[in-house]
Amino acid sequence: MDFKTTLTLPKSSFRLNHSDSILCLGSCFAESVGKQLQKSGFDCLNNPFGVLYNPLSVIRALRAMQENKSYSKEDIFEYKGLYGSFDFHSSFSGREAEKVLEGIQTACSTSSSAFRSSTCLILSFGTAWVYELASNGLVVSNCHKLPASFFDRRRLSVGEMLEQTVGFFEELFRTRPKLKVLLTVSPIRHFKDGAHENTLSKASLHLLVDELCSRFEQMVYFPAYELLMDDLRDYRFYEQDMLHPSAMAFQYIWERFGEFAFEKYTLEIIRQLEQIHKAMDHKPFRPDDEEYLRFIKKNIAALHLLGKRFPELNLEKERDFFESVLHSNASTC
Repeated sequence: MDFKTTLTLPKSSFRLNHSDSILCLGSCFAESVGKQLQKSGFDCLNNPFGVLYNPLSVIRALRAMQENKSYSKEDIFEYKGLYGSFDFHSSFSGREAEKVLEGIQTACSTSSSAFRSSTCLILSFGTAWVYELASNGLVVSNCHKLPASFFDRRRLSVGEMLEQTVGFFEELFRTRPKLKVLLTVSPIRHFKDGAHENTLSKASLHLLVDELCSRFEQMVYFPAYELLMDDLRDYRFYEQDMLHPSAMAFQYIWERFGEFAFEKYTLEIIRQLEQIHKAMDHKPFRPDDEEYLRFIKKNIAALHLLGKRFPELNLEKERDFFESVLHSNASTC
C-alpha cells in the first residue's frame, strides 16, 4: 500500500537551460528558487525590489523595470526619521533620504537592464490580501511596520488581479513574444490573515494563475503549492512555525522543479556543480597534505572540462576558490 500521494507534474511548454537569463520576482518562495538557480550556475537576478507578496505589487515592479522608472523624493516617505518606499522592501530603508533614493534607483536600473535581457520570468504570488494607504488607496508592497491606522486591509478580487496582469502581459508579449513566464502560488501559508482567509486568498491566486495560463501560451504553472500541501502533506516537512516549508521540503520541491523546467543535459550540469560545491565545502584535516592538493587539482580540471563543454556557464567563483587554495598552499611551501 502506498501511503503517499505522489503528484504527477503537468508538461511544461518550454524548458530552461544555462543560456537563459532569468528574473525571479515575488514571494519568499521566489527568493528561495532564485538563490538555488544562482547556486546552480544560472544567470539569475533574484527579487531586486525585495520580497513582494501580492500580484499587483509584482506587476508594479515589472512596470517600473520596463520603463526604467526614475524615482524621486516624491516616491519615498518619512516616518520618525526613517525613509523608505512603498514599492520596495524595508531593507532599502534608512536614515538618509539621498542614500535611500540612490539605493532604490540603483536597484531599479539594474533590474531594468536584467528585465530587458531576460528570457524567462519566474513569478511567485504569495497572497491576495493587500494593504492600501488610507490616504490615497495605493496598494503597498511593504507596510514597513507603520501604524495600522495608515492602511486599509482587503482581499483583491480575481477580476481586479486579472485586469492588472492581463493588460501588462498583453502589452509585454506584443513586443517580446518569445519571453517565457513560469508562475507559482507560494506554498507558504499566511496564517496572520486567518486560516479561512488564507484559503480564500490562495484560491483566488490559483484562479488568477489558471486564467493567465489559459490566455497566454508563453506561460506555464509549476505546482509548488500542491507539492507541499498534497504530495508531502505532513508537518514534518515544515519549519518550527508550521507555516514555511523546511529545507528538506524545499529540496524535494526543487528536484521536482528540475524535472518540470530543465533540459535533461541541464540537470546533468547541475548534478556536476553540486559535486563541485560539496568539494568546496570539504574541510581537510591537513590543508597542506599532498592528497588534498591532488583533490584540489582534480576539481580545477573538472571545472575546466565543464566550462569547455558549456561555455555559457559562469564558473568564476568556483575557479577562484580552488585557485586561491592552490596558491595559498604554494606560498607556504
